[in-house]
Amino acid sequence: MNTAGTADVPARMGLDLTPFRGLRYDPDRVGSLSAVTSPPYDVVVRPDGLHHLESADPHNIVRLILPQATTPAIRNVQAADTLHRWVSEGVLRTDAEPALYVYEQRDGEGLFQRGIIGALRLSEPSEGVVLPHEDVMPHVVADRAALMRATSANLEPLLLTYRGDGTASGSGTTAVIDRTAEHRPLLSTTTEDGFSHRLWAITDPADLAEVHRDLACRQALIADGHHRWATYLRLRAEHPSPSPWDFGLVLLVDTARHPLRVRAIHRLLHRLPVPDALSALGESFRVRHVDGPLPKALSALSLAAADGNAFLLAGDGAFHLVDRPWPDLLARTIRPDRPEAWRTLDATVLHATLLDHVWRIPDVPEHIAYIHDTAATVAKAERDGGTAVLMQPVREEVVRDLASQGVTMPRKSTSFGPKPASGLVLRALGL
Repeated sequence: MNTAGTADVPARMGLDLTPFRGLRYDPDRVGSLSAVTSPPYDVVVRPDGLHHLESADPHNIVRLILPQATTPAIRNVQAADTLHRWVSEGVLRTDAEPALYVYEQRDGEGLFQRGIIGALRLSEPSEGVVLPHEDVMPHVVADRAALMRATSANLEPLLLTYRGDGTASGSGTTAVIDRTAEHRPLLSTTTEDGFSHRLWAITDPADLAEVHRDLACRQALIADGHHRWATYLRLRAEHPSPSPWDFGLVLLVDTARHPLRVRAIHRLLHRLPVPDALSALGESFRVRHVDGPLPKALSALSLAAADGNAFLLAGDGAFHLVDRPWPDLLARTIRPDRPEAWRTLDATVLHATLLDHVWRIPDVPEHIAYIHDTAATVAKAERDGGTAVLMQPVREEVVRDLASQGVTMPRKSTSFGPKPASGLVLRALGL
């Protein structure tokens, strides 16, 4: 791993972000940069979304992050072969020198975010450098690990946040990012969701050293990518150190300056029709019919959530507000050895009380899907005869406070954004 510009900086307990030679699309070899990008792999949950991306351009990154074949082993070999072919054909080219990358996102509603992409030295949660806030599913980690082994690449960056000084200053990471963004970007594109994306390279040794010094005293929170971080750690353990596997591709965003949006991730219960879900509740929760359309029903959910745990069930053509759980039921089903903030999370009540105790649904893909898009969750429930469980987002300060205590939330409790687009810069571990 090349650490140009950082050799004279003393090691400290904190973030160790190093430059790497980015692997990027040659714009002359693809239809357009926007046509080869994709949301992160776990956001592309619908087959129609996958097919749309595959048809956007024959070189869309989704063919690497979500290869389609009859078995996992064949999928991974296919992804590796595709990656190697694209490199040999010059569709993907390696930058000439190691760099950190400034990444900017804007939308049409005033959102503006800049962060820095690099190869981050991996650390265990017990070290307190990178804090996870959600549990992971072992089968997902195993799946991502097999793909990374096959391709020997980090195909998309995780989203991590840290708390900087909150304002622009004359030194540190923020200053380097702002100075770099005054120059012409390496790439600029607008994706079909209306977001514009720009990328710059930081290669100056003094700038790299300034970033390294500043981040060396910082702590990060995993905002998006828990399964990929767990995958990084698994693969590091398989390779003797030092090796490129000691590092993983991340985007770091200072949320003191660029606060992220926090949204809920909804649940789709494949095999539980809405009438059965409501019947099983009995009198353990209050259940009320609320009027649509969906935005109006979500407003009712928001009002109810201000007073405690609340969920919106849909899938039968109507909306059902579920709130005010019996305190005795919560006391019997929720672990008492966790902080109050954890015990009162909607995700905790949903999993410990509703899924495990009331509905008795195992948390496996055959029974539960996790979907970011609210309307898509409802539409799929109505189409398939299942139950959509719509939730409210968790505030970032709650997430960060629990993570600092070493307490993880139920998986898929939050959706931080905007997420980095996949396909703008990759990291090949052999380079």
